[in-house]
Amino acid sequence: MKRIAILTAGGDTPALNATIFGAVERANALRIEVIGIIRGFAGVVDPRLPHVRLNPLFTTIPELDPCHGGSLLGASRTYIDPDQTELIAEITPRLKQLGIEGLICVGGDGTINGMQPLSEHFPCVLAPKTIDNDLGLNYIDEVNEYNEAGQKTGGSRYSAHEQLDLEEIVNFATPGYATAVFVVAQGIERIRTTAESHRRIAIIEVMGRDSGYIPLGSAYGQPDIILIPEVRLDMDKLEHRIAELYDLQKHVVISIGEGISDLDGHQLGAATKSFDPAGNVIFSGAAEELKRLLCKRFGDEFFGTRRKHESADSAIFTRKVGHTQRGGRPIKFDRFYATQLGGKAVDLIVAGQNNSVATLQWSQKEGFFLDSLPANKLRDAWKRIHPRKVHLSLYDADRFQPSKLGKEYLRTILTNAIGQDDIEQIGSELFSAGKLSTRYQSVNIDIQRRIETLKDA
Repeated sequence: MKRIAILTAGGDTPALNATIFGAVERANALRIEVIGIIRGFAGVVDPRLPHVRLNPLFTTIPELDPCHGGSLLGASRTYIDPDQTELIAEITPRLKQLGIEGLICVGGDGTINGMQPLSEHFPCVLAPKTIDNDLGLNYIDEVNEYNEAGQKTGGSRYSAHEQLDLEEIVNFATPGYATAVFVVAQGIERIRTTAESHRRIAIIEVMGRDSGYIPLGSAYGQPDIILIPEVRLDMDKLEHRIAELYDLQKHVVISIGEGISDLDGHQLGAATKSFDPAGNVIFSGAAEELKRLLCKRFGDEFFGTRRKHESADSAIFTRKVGHTQRGGRPIKFDRFYATQLGGKAVDLIVAGQNNSVATLQWSQKEGFFLDSLPANKLRDAWKRIHPRKVHLSLYDADRFQPSKLGKEYLRTILTNAIGQDDIEQIGSELFSAGKLSTRYQSVNIDIQRRIETLKDA
């Protein structure tokens, strides 16, 4: 194999460049050229096929920095539908015109769906990424528990595995997750002091869609209450716990996942249905809806009887950590394993694998190690890929906190997730005097000079 291509699709994460870097460095060792396709699948469907040579003379270009967040190749939420047969038929000749013999896609479940129709015409593999940590399975046969309506079968959502074995998890953690938790934990710690000082209830909304891994990981910021989408919201129980905590410490900090639902299954943050290009519901604000519900339940009287001369609307405030979870420098865990998974994707292509996913596994004996599985192993009988949910054995619904097993899961990933170089970078670069006199130097400017198209070839 002489030449492969790589693209990044879907939303950005802190570890994309690290994944690309790992793939390019492995390709250098194997003397394989790597072409980077600009803007994900949008670049593939573009007749000009804009691209960049990432390792001329088998040397990684200097613009590719694994410590820099985002993707130097750019990303988009353009996807390829399997029914677009004419479009798919046009893509393969373009790639072959560049001499490309295999394609690495860096992304999540939407990227797998876009990659699969191409894999019928061209060797493709996936290197995983998502801050949501929802690409994978709690155990290999989990996909067989879904019915045609997309719901788990049986009396319990996890009836086949009431207690999770961490060694069974398929794709233990995705690059980007650890950094997202790092950002969220810092945000909660900072918001805590405001809530504490002003005797208020803070509701902090974090990302993750229908999966609760980020709010689960927010436990490192020590919120008083963690609400995950996997457990429907019992307002009576929540109201009691908030009142109990408020009387004890005169403030409460709540971490809430954006995809949380009420007891009837209605998502708090999706009162109006709107969708992104991947078909995902765009959430409008779970924290704001929870505030509205709490204001109605507590009323001004609750705070007045506690000598707090403010309305419920003033005493309860919301914040979104937002897109800061997806950006910036990746911490050590994400950098290291993203690089490893990028290299693993190259090895899969070279070994003749097609429509496969590189995975990060864990066992008590071996620690973290690399593996792979066919992408179709993630699909149910109706060919759907479901976001991996937080297994209920990882969460204590009575305490609104991670369970003992949940804490073990988080410790496995995050105990040594920050490296000494991360700390040194903050000390040496954050308040560098040079930043006051120079503009931000965008990698896009340098990459633009390197971009080629089929017309140039």
